[in-house]
Amino acid sequence: MDCTYRVVGLNLFLAVNIVVIRKYSVDMAARCSSPEKLSVTYKAPEPVGEHFFAESFDRGTLDSWVQSKAKKQDIDEDIAKYDGKWAVEDMKDSKLPGDKGLVLKSRAKHHAISAQLLRPFIFDTKPLIVQYEVNFQQGIDCGGAYVKLLSQTADLNLDEFVDKTPYTIMFGPDKCGEDYKLHFIFRHKNPKTGEYEEKHAKKPDADLRTYYTDKKTHLYTLVVNPDNSFEVLVDQTVVNSGNLLTDMTPPVNPPAEIEDPDDHKPEDWDERPKIQDPDAVKPDDWDEDAPQQIPDEDAVKPDGWLDDEPEYTSDPDAVKPEDWDEDMDGEWEAPQVPNPLCETAPGCGTWQRPMIDNPNYKGKWKAPMIDNPNYQGMWKPRKIPNPAFFEDLHPFRMTPFNAVGLELWSMSSDIFFDNFFITNERHTAERWANDGWGLKKAAEGAAEPGLVKQMMSAADERPWLWAVYVLTVALPAVLLVLFCCSGKVSEAASRSPGSTRWSVLVKTNSVLLVSVAAEKGDLEDSPAEKGDEEEEEEEEEEEEQQRDGEEEDENATKEVRGQ
Repeated sequence: MDCTYRVVGLNLFLAVNIVVIRKYSVDMAARCSSPEKLSVTYKAPEPVGEHFFAESFDRGTLDSWVQSKAKKQDIDEDIAKYDGKWAVEDMKDSKLPGDKGLVLKSRAKHHAISAQLLRPFIFDTKPLIVQYEVNFQQGIDCGGAYVKLLSQTADLNLDEFVDKTPYTIMFGPDKCGEDYKLHFIFRHKNPKTGEYEEKHAKKPDADLRTYYTDKKTHLYTLVVNPDNSFEVLVDQTVVNSGNLLTDMTPPVNPPAEIEDPDDHKPEDWDERPKIQDPDAVKPDDWDEDAPQQIPDEDAVKPDGWLDDEPEYTSDPDAVKPEDWDEDMDGEWEAPQVPNPLCETAPGCGTWQRPMIDNPNYKGKWKAPMIDNPNYQGMWKPRKIPNPAFFEDLHPFRMTPFNAVGLELWSMSSDIFFDNFFITNERHTAERWANDGWGLKKAAEGAAEPGLVKQMMSAADERPWLWAVYVLTVALPAVLLVLFCCSGKVSEAASRSPGSTRWSVLVKTNSVLLVSVAAEKGDLEDSPAEKGDEEEEEEEEEEEEQQRDGEEEDENATKEVRGQ
């Protein structure tokens, strides 16, 4: 009995405290989300260390950028112009007032803009690190947000920047439909012919969908090392990596041998591994004309089959339409409906035996297959040395570049770019990222509700979660009480053979949770739940009456024994 009282007392204690906990949670959530405590002040990142390009757009102008005045070649004049609009402005839902970026403003237009580096980047003994930020403010249906590192050439003119302008590397996100891409492409120069060929990195294994749909600012980083290794990172987490020599398509180096284009398969070359046995003879009893199915001769027409009744008959209730013109529409006939006499009969019309598989069916005879004694294998042309073979063991030594550009077409507008940075020092890139993207991340995190507030919001939307929270807190304490009370049986349990400490505890907790939720006004019983509760109350009343009856019988027995 003492154990049960302790359990009930513990649950009542928790019931009282849930109200206090909820009020305390509201106060804590309000303090944790206070803008004064978690506000983030924007400060433009300052490049420190060796770098080739740094742009935060916080001056509010595009003075150092050149918008292309060219026209795209080989397409209609109406859409050939690079007339997409660019602007420098804050993000629409900016958490950092004063933090400006480059915004692609137009949809369904060609955009091209570029800027010169402080000095050309030459691939020598230090890595290349390129990073910038992208925010798809309106989401993205079909379009790109990748950058091009424009090759250093004598005729490079940023005013004429188009899709065919030579680039050294193309890097960044791209999406159309459900195809989510994160490009890393470099143009490799063939040392024998001098021609360039695009080499594409393998597709990342990571799921990229979130970066295009969450409308948050993401940091894209490309690292290419002198040992030919590369890494692609999003938000400073590696999502793709590999080696320029082994993980690009097509491969940097061609095969040393190729198939001889002048070699041809001999006419008598036999590639058949199996042939029909030429010595096989069709058996005399093989009947090729036997049908695959035959009528079942053992079948018997069911009793009551109506041979003279059609399966369908004219609808007796049908009436010819008043506007029916027999000269135009022909002779009117009532529509056919199922014969009502057939509904109660096994069937109507001419009875036919059902078809069954013919046990004597063999089909067309074919000679069995045997191993071909003349089989020579699958023919392949012989290998010859590849006249175009070369071996470039240092593909990292790419064409130098001296400008960065965005040449894009998009069906979505308001794509936000910020904090472009090109360097050959990892620590310099990391510092720039922390001062720029890191500040944005902190501001976005400060604007998001904390754990306490998220739990409260979830419970307000789904009131039953308050019961889960109570059970989560109560369960360890209840288990402790049960452990301490092990071996003891309450007086109520001893009077009822079907009752145990656990059933008493469960009922107590159930009543507690319902009463707490009802007090908070968060729980409304459905008709089914109310019915269940009424049934439980009736069962409890019956059990109580049964116990009272048992006590009366026991008392009567004692009186009889006393006599």
